[in-house]
Amino acid sequence: MAIDNPENPDRKIPYVPPLVLGLETSCDETAAAVVDGEGQILSNVVMSQLDEHRPYGGVVPEIAARSHIDHLDDIITESLQNAGIAFSDLDAVAATSGPGLIGGVMVGLMTGKAIAAACDIPFMGINHLEGHALSVRLTGEVAFPYLLLLVSGGHCQLLVVKGVGQYERLGTTIDDAAGEAFDKTAKLLGLGYPGGPAVEKAAKKGTAGRFDLPRPLKGRPDCNFSFSGLKTAVRREVEKLGEDLTQQDVYDLAADFQLALTEAIIDRVGRALDIFLEQHQLEKHILVVAGGVAANKYLREGLEAACGKRGFSIVAPPPALCTDNGAMIAWAGVERLQLGQVDDLSVGARARWPLDPDAPAAIGAGVKA
Repeated sequence: MAIDNPENPDRKIPYVPPLVLGLETSCDETAAAVVDGEGQILSNVVMSQLDEHRPYGGVVPEIAARSHIDHLDDIITESLQNAGIAFSDLDAVAATSGPGLIGGVMVGLMTGKAIAAACDIPFMGINHLEGHALSVRLTGEVAFPYLLLLVSGGHCQLLVVKGVGQYERLGTTIDDAAGEAFDKTAKLLGLGYPGGPAVEKAAKKGTAGRFDLPRPLKGRPDCNFSFSGLKTAVRREVEKLGEDLTQQDVYDLAADFQLALTEAIIDRVGRALDIFLEQHQLEKHILVVAGGVAANKYLREGLEAACGKRGFSIVAPPPALCTDNGAMIAWAGVERLQLGQVDDLSVGARARWPLDPDAPAAIGAGVKA
């Protein structure tokens, strides 16, 4: 590929895609990646903090922030080495500036600003949710608009992705995120942390249908989610069994929880699919599924069936890009850089940062950003 040479129209200038460093520190992964303007991932280094948080059954914000401080510099160095470049080769830096655990967000944000200032290159403060929303475009040609289900440990939302920086939220959780429900249920059942893989593994050994668990908000005309009541129902079943709780009880409860959560999500997604069809007459309708919970095979099968009934194709980033990573932040930076959407170094960290700030507030005190 080449571009016009203003000084000599008869001679083209070779196109060199920009190199963007992406930093992600919003929760319990310390990550850095280098991605070029054509979507080539030159490096993608992620350090998980699972072992540090496992004794507590969940993420401890202070531990997460201190771990980012301890390891981010080394992760960046490794990422640059893997990409075979130096700081001087970078064309821009992108860092998550929210939403997330504010201490961790500040670590990556301030580091990104320092690199951009030292190298005198553009800086972009990226919405973590936008990183997930656009990640599918890093690995495939997915055109706007498309419907997005973002389902992770901290978020559960349905959004219409109309373009970079253009989002319409159709639904969100009014209490817990799906990943939180998995973690809390796993803790109740003594299955360990993280809860998603632990519950899915236990459910394979159980039989669904034994316990009558609710499907929160099923049949409602909106697209919102709720998982707090489902988690509470599991706790009540555990309390009823008391000391008589057997390992098979745990497996069966895990199977029924996974079934109830999946059916609740599919019902909400089905409503969003119908709304999207009403609003958009396209040759191809796509549901993008992103976030760590998207790795659950049982949920994935249910979503594929729901999409098939309505003529939707379901697309998901590779598993390594579904969970938090620096490549998705770098790519969001690439997309914004190409549109000239850069930030100055006064951009601040945000604990909450909705993709659609004009969306009506959902009923419930715990709505995620």
